[in-house]
Amino acid sequence: MGKMSVMHGFAVTVAPVLFKAACPDCRSRFELSANALRLAIGASRRTTFYSFTCPECGSSVRKPAGERIVELLTGGGVRTLRLHTTV
Repeated sequence: MGKMSVMHGFAVTVAPVLFKAACPDCRSRFELSANALRLAIGASRRTTFYSFTCPECGSSVRKPAGERIVELLTGGGVRTLRLHTTV
């Protein structure tokens, strides 16, 4: 089973993870929850990215995701799509 600890008599609440982001179109800065982001992991750095919709202007934003970004987003519960390539 996964890592789980039980504390009898205590209610443990976990604050949702928020990620800082910015829109390249309207230049707004904001925080997004994990469910507002999508992560796509491809075969190379060029095909690995995260995306979201700007809450201010509605633009679709797509940004490259290096190893550290991938770790942070997956660890924070962002839904991940693994892209498969056919040769």
